[in-house]
Amino acid sequence: MAVFRPGAARAARGLAVWLDERLGSGRWLRPALRKPFPGHWSFLLGELALYAFALLVLTGAFLTLFYEPSTGGAYPSVRGLSLEIRGGLLVRGLHHWSATVFVLAIVAHLCRVFFTGAFRRPREAAWVLGVVIFGLVLAESFLGVSLPADRLGFTGLREAQGLLLSVPVAGAYVSRLLFGGDFPGEVVPRLFVAHVLLVPGVLLAAVPLHALVLTWRQGHTERRRPGAREGRVSGGPFFPSFAARNAGTALATAAAIALLATLFPVGAGWAGHHGPYHPGAPPPSAQPFWYAGVLEGALRLAPPWEVTVGPYTLPVGLWLPLLVPAAFFVALLVYPFAERRVTGDRGEHHLLDRPARAPGRTALGVAVIVFFAVLWAGTWVSVIPPDPWSPQPTLVTSEGIYRGIVYGLRAAVFVLPVAAYALTRVWCRRHARRHPESPAPAAAPDAPGAGPPP
Repeated sequence: MAVFRPGAARAARGLAVWLDERLGSGRWLRPALRKPFPGHWSFLLGELALYAFALLVLTGAFLTLFYEPSTGGAYPSVRGLSLEIRGGLLVRGLHHWSATVFVLAIVAHLCRVFFTGAFRRPREAAWVLGVVIFGLVLAESFLGVSLPADRLGFTGLREAQGLLLSVPVAGAYVSRLLFGGDFPGEVVPRLFVAHVLLVPGVLLAAVPLHALVLTWRQGHTERRRPGAREGRVSGGPFFPSFAARNAGTALATAAAIALLATLFPVGAGWAGHHGPYHPGAPPPSAQPFWYAGVLEGALRLAPPWEVTVGPYTLPVGLWLPLLVPAAFFVALLVYPFAERRVTGDRGEHHLLDRPARAPGRTALGVAVIVFFAVLWAGTWVSVIPPDPWSPQPTLVTSEGIYRGIVYGLRAAVFVLPVAAYALTRVWCRRHARRHPESPAPAAAPDAPGAGPPP
């Protein structure tokens, strides 16, 4: 053993010298390996999303080998993959839970960046690219849920087509272009191409650009604590400190997803709970995924408003829910520039804000979270189905009680976010007064309408 180690060291040194002489790798590799990285656990949320995405790609490549992208063959191929291919059901579970962890990690990472002000100059481009990735991931998740061609997936897809057809004139043409005729038409092969090639191709280019290129070029932010200052990152070097933590994070992510896939397997469709899609069959007794529940809840809470313009009847009540995610993503894209314009703060920031030191921004973020939580709550209760043989939702009530719940949630959509904004802002001001030792930013940006603590 003692003889082997020096030999291995000489071989590694010789290989490194050989590569450096031909590629000049030492000039950029040595500074990269010594680049400091923050040590706080919250900075690993982005890496958690990255490793979930890597597992998604690997398991998706396996599933593609056995999937038949046709309207009539999609469901039998998924059922055969689950029952006849060794390990097929486990890989489906790994794919499903990787997608869930991916979205959860992106949401947590987005909240960390927003509440700490890490999106400010010079990191606006990384923020905008991250928001675009978030939107693509949600679209990719919707496509993936529809691919099994079971009642659960096609019910959501039929709902999306109904929203599309509600648009006068253009909606019918776009629907025919996407579906190739009446529902379901030839939508499965087109969903397959978008889910396997188009969106993943964009993500494979955008994720490394966001996670590696922009981050390494602009540098990491630093937590605000005694002794911290702008332009200085405290922490261990990329190798071996951060590389070891990254390896541990990757292994822990894979282990957690494998445990979830084992304890909570997917595949209720092949077991007969959802079953294949048949036109006219009642929808399955299932709630939408949590990240799709906002749109579903908005559809339930929106009033059935209609406006007649000439020969057309415009279902405004169906369009209002679509404006919620659209307005949300537009607000995310422009927020760094809007905050900079309102506050007049055009300097570079490498120190993170404490949320209590930016009460307006923190209160605004909490209000948005409460707003989405209220919309999501609209999916929790359903009316008792009139047909006793149809699938029963988890929580059911009579039509009168359900109507009262809907009216209450409609009021809560406007009342609770405002109350959350006011209470959060008061708490932030009190916390800032009680903890004066927490240094405030030199130019603490505040959301519109927020002033300095009294």
